[in-house]
Amino acid sequence: MFGLDTVVLAIIGLAALSAGAMGYGVLYGRIEGERKAESRVNRVKAAETDRSKATAARDRLNEVNKRRKSVQDSLKTLEEKSKENDRRTSPALKDRIAQAGLGLSLNQFYLMSAALGLVFAFLSFVAYGSLPVTFGVLVIFGGGLPRWIIGFLRNRRMKAFLAEFPNALDIMVRSIKSGLPLNDAIRMIASEGQEPVRTEFKRIVEAQQMGLSVPEACTRLYNRIPLPEANFFAIVIAIQAQAGGNLSEALGNLSRVLRERKKMKGKINAMSMEAKASAAIIGALPFIVAFLVYLTSPDYITILFTDTRGHLILGASAIWMSIGIMVMRNMINFEI
Repeated sequence: MFGLDTVVLAIIGLAALSAGAMGYGVLYGRIEGERKAESRVNRVKAAETDRSKATAARDRLNEVNKRRKSVQDSLKTLEEKSKENDRRTSPALKDRIAQAGLGLSLNQFYLMSAALGLVFAFLSFVAYGSLPVTFGVLVIFGGGLPRWIIGFLRNRRMKAFLAEFPNALDIMVRSIKSGLPLNDAIRMIASEGQEPVRTEFKRIVEAQQMGLSVPEACTRLYNRIPLPEANFFAIVIAIQAQAGGNLSEALGNLSRVLRERKKMKGKINAMSMEAKASAAIIGALPFIVAFLVYLTSPDYITILFTDTRGHLILGASAIWMSIGIMVMRNMINFEI
């Protein structure tokens, strides 16, 4: 019985295996066709996905190229404007008066200069009675001193602007990060900032009210404050307006750059102070020696002022001293 059951089970197993083999042989073509069809569908889907990815990448590349070209065009335009402004190495007197923060017109300035020169010339004529001396005093106090005062006030105002400008940029960065638009951030500086930054930002707001855009109004800032820092600010605003981007990050980077420039200037001034002191001593030494010789032996040095040959010697010495002072000045002054 046991042997018979084993034979029967073997026959049943062989029959089942044969039936499975026959079924697989019959269904193999259909299974293989479905597998190939599924493979083709997957390849088509992958190709469509790759095509969409390639299209998106191409669109992103085109957008980046357009943005780069826009930034380059903006920089080129701003560079041309900066070159035009830099050609005017010596600004007009009217612009210098405005940059000094004075509300004087040219006529008022000329009248005040003439009045100052005439007063001191009259006092000099009363004191010495010499026409050459009077004429020299008139030129100095009527033409030289007022312009020197304008230059001094202008430089002092520029230094005050540089000291306060990074703080104003930090306030603008915090305002923009909190959700305020650029116009409101500028108005905040114009109302709550420190002088002279507040006055200049008020002029930006007034320019906007007259119809100018924000980049154009900020570009005018460089005309009133001819400093590289003001030009950097105008460039950042112009690029952001044309190409977009994170304005708060750009202004924050600008503020950090301005502070680093200030630190670098301080380090350079500290390192070059010894050279500046040496140049000042060397430049003043001939005058000090001449004054001491005049106090001890006036007859020995007076001949330089009374004899024609002495006049030639003094003229040649003045020219030579001027050349030496200019050379030393260029050696100890550094542009950052």
